Amino acid sequence: MNDTFLKACRGIKTEYVPVWFMRQAGRYMPEYQKIRQKYDFLTMCKTPEISAEITLQPVSILGVDAAILFSDILIPLEGMGIKIQFIEEKGPQVIPTIRKASDINLIKEIELSEVDYVFQTIKILKKTLKVPLIGFAASPFTLATYLIEGGSTKEFVNTKKFMFLEGKSFHDLMQLLTKAMRKYLSEQIKAGVHVVQIFDTWAGILSPFDYDLFVKPYINELINHLKEVPVIYYCSNTAGLSSNLREINADVLSIDWRIDMRQAAQIFKNQPLQGNLDPLTLLGSEEEVLLRTKKILIDGQLAKSHIFNLGHGVNINTSVDMLRRLVDFIHEFRIKEVPNA
Repeated sequence: MNDTFLKACRGIKTEYVPVWFMRQAGRYMPEYQKIRQKYDFLTMCKTPEISAEITLQPVSILGVDAAILFSDILIPLEGMGIKIQFIEEKGPQVIPTIRKASDINLIKEIELSEVDYVFQTIKILKKTLKVPLIGFAASPFTLATYLIEGGSTKEFVNTKKFMFLEGKSFHDLMQLLTKAMRKYLSEQIKAGVHVVQIFDTWAGILSPFDYDLFVKPYINELINHLKEVPVIYYCSNTAGLSSNLREINADVLSIDWRIDMRQAAQIFKNQPLQGNLDPLTLLGSEEEVLLRTKKILIDGQLAKSHIFNLGHGVNINTSVDMLRRLVDFIHEFRIKEVPNA
């Protein structure tokens, strides 16, 4: 197995910078679209053979150093008595919504047997993959926002109203979700993933004070129960929370493009870093893409170790050829001298 990615996760400097992309298995890829024409999104997630096939596509087509399980962060809610739907042009929908303390009773403890297809997909992939497999889950807070808002939103009014009006109940919800994600990720590890990534997609909506109060204790509790494999923590809108993130116990911190890689390496000393090209850069010219990539690769040498990734997921309009050229550039890039800190 190509273990370059795993070495970087453990803080080991590697011969070349390993690379994979969030949402690397998805809508921008023609091979994915062919499958999507036959099945709806949830059917693809729930059919292990299809999910495994989609997971493998970018590994063979792009030559990335890791595969990430094709699934969705909302999937475990189905094991907790919550219905999820994916509606074209509207996005994910969660039923019922959790808007007050008594609503928390609508959520049951996770039944892993109800999402067993996830673990079956991992077992299939273990037989064929020649690169490490990344399992994943949403953070308790990000999962809570979908439960409270009922889907995607821009202002998170209901989430913050719940937090600030019924703080104790919000903590109860966070504890319930932390326990569920611990079980869910532990079962992924048992099935055979080599690394897990926690997606805290919406934690950046919070002030540093509220991040420390409502997010950090639960993230650290979750990570502390997942010691069998390296844990990557991804938090969007990283810049405003940089001081807070220094106290997260993850093996790797994945940052978005809103913070400079050199600055991040100075803030998070002795911390493996993952990131952090703006995904929409890939819609520009190859010259501009490689210019920014080279800077990230050079500055990433200041970190304990570096895994190249985007600051968010691959955009649907991204060219497969552009991504393939980017992977080749990263694999071939060598730095003779470490830049000055």
